[in-house]
Amino acid sequence: MSRQVFLYDPPDRFVAGTVGLPGRRTFFLQASASGRVTSVSLEKTQVAALAERIDELLDEVVRRTGGNAPVPAMAPTDVADAAPLDAPVEEEFRVGTMALAWDGDEQRMIVEAQALVELDADSDEDLADAEERLLQDEENGPPMLRVRLSGAQARAFAKRALDVVNAGRPPCPLCSLPLDPEGHVCPRQNGYRRDA
Repeated sequence: MSRQVFLYDPPDRFVAGTVGLPGRRTFFLQASASGRVTSVSLEKTQVAALAERIDELLDEVVRRTGGNAPVPAMAPTDVADAAPLDAPVEEEFRVGTMALAWDGDEQRMIVEAQALVELDADSDEDLADAEERLLQDEENGPPMLRVRLSGAQARAFAKRALDVVNAGRPPCPLCSLPLDPEGHVCPRQNGYRRDA
């Protein structure tokens, strides 16, 4: 079976969002254009890492071009997207590997998210080799979402993604672990229940 690539060049919309209540949220990347929508699920830490790396890469592009690249220093308000995910949210795959690149010729950020795959190998070296071959296999590799964004779209995506990550449960003021509505057992209080 050939590799399935969900390509959005450019998307009408590319956002991170969630389904569910804080503490039980499922995180998604969602791209849409011309009436088609692709949603892929991933971990909260992956969303945070992606947003941070996008900002870092855009900052580096600005630095290397002496400010001549079409990349805003901050997310422009005219492309901000606070709308919920497009419904219904149907997961195409769960993300395993992500990659970022800057296309200097087209002045576009390229975001790739590939499906999580499980490989069997006898050693860590064999596993690394098998994983590298699979990810580089354009013909039979895992499904992939590939999105090409302008600098402004990438900044707006990163800002929203960080806002979504930070919109979860508030941290405990003592131990920084997330507080559930019914409180939590705080290690700094020697195991006593701390109310929200």
